[in-house]
Amino acid sequence: MENFYWIGLKAVPGIGNVAFRRLLERFDSPEMALTASASALSGVRGIHPGVIEGIRSGEWRRFAEDECRRLEASDARLVTYISHDYPKSLFEIPDPPPFLYIKGELRSHELSIAIVGSRRATSYGLLTTGKLSEALATHGVCIVSGMARGVDTAAHKGALHAGGRSIGVLGCGVDGIYPPENQALFKQMSDKGCLVSEFPLGTQPLAENFPRRNRIISGLSSGVLVVEAAEKSGSLITAQYALEHGRDVFAVPGNISFATSRGCNRLIKQGAKLVDCVEDILEELPGYARLSADAPLFQPSPRTFALTPKEAAIYELLARSPLHIDDIISQTELTAGEVSSMLLHLELKGAVTPLPGTHYAVAG
Repeated sequence: MENFYWIGLKAVPGIGNVAFRRLLERFDSPEMALTASASALSGVRGIHPGVIEGIRSGEWRRFAEDECRRLEASDARLVTYISHDYPKSLFEIPDPPPFLYIKGELRSHELSIAIVGSRRATSYGLLTTGKLSEALATHGVCIVSGMARGVDTAAHKGALHAGGRSIGVLGCGVDGIYPPENQALFKQMSDKGCLVSEFPLGTQPLAENFPRRNRIISGLSSGVLVVEAAEKSGSLITAQYALEHGRDVFAVPGNISFATSRGCNRLIKQGAKLVDCVEDILEELPGYARLSADAPLFQPSPRTFALTPKEAAIYELLARSPLHIDDIISQTELTAGEVSSMLLHLELKGAVTPLPGTHYAVAG
């Protein structure tokens, strides 16, 4: 029944990710937001009369009922942003989804690198992608990509071939298979890795979905490696998201005669780290300096705590930058008393740490 209200609130016209989270800050649960009075709803920033009418009309119920039936019939599940296994790194991006559709095992604390590139990759690009993906997976790094043709497919296959884990972020519903020739890979990913989407079940792979998908690829990763990309491509959009999200950007240099090399070569000119071996990536990752022959794998610090909606509102702000308590109060729907109480709860969970001058930051 809980999924019903989460899906229902997101289905109301005019409620995007930001409005959804503001409603939960105020009302604590989707069910309470959907049953709130018009006057209570109007007190939430960004909730205009059209949204209130959409909530009060109850038209969202039919979609929520149908989606819950589809979810029950599929192998997928919903992971909400207050769940312990929602990836905390997604709080660092400006527009994290309130919930994700998941097939497979999602590990919120694993160290991940995204590998993206051309759908029409050369044999050099495919071989390089497979080699680097396998090497990263051997060192315990999870590989994130978009399940597309070309570099994405080679990245996922390389990680799985090395016995590692991989996450595929989709521009369609997790019940869809796109491209169709990757049917066997989709099955492997759901069995040995994870498929992720913010889009409802049955969503088709429309062109406008992929830029939104790319911000999730970046958000799940510590850095983004681009292997072959044209000068205007979705891979460069992902790299731009990575820069905005404070991630490292890596690029494999390519033959200057190939159009698929121009995007990567330009990234290198602009300051992306040139990669010609896996160590170029590993040495930038947290924990690499502590590696030894006796400890070949990364040991990421666990961030698997659950959050209440009010705690999540504060954690999301602090995930982007440390803030003074007054700034937290002004940027949320919470009272001063609620903010003080939530900060204490987050400290006890090991999620945030106090700094001098009543500033707070997420715990490292």
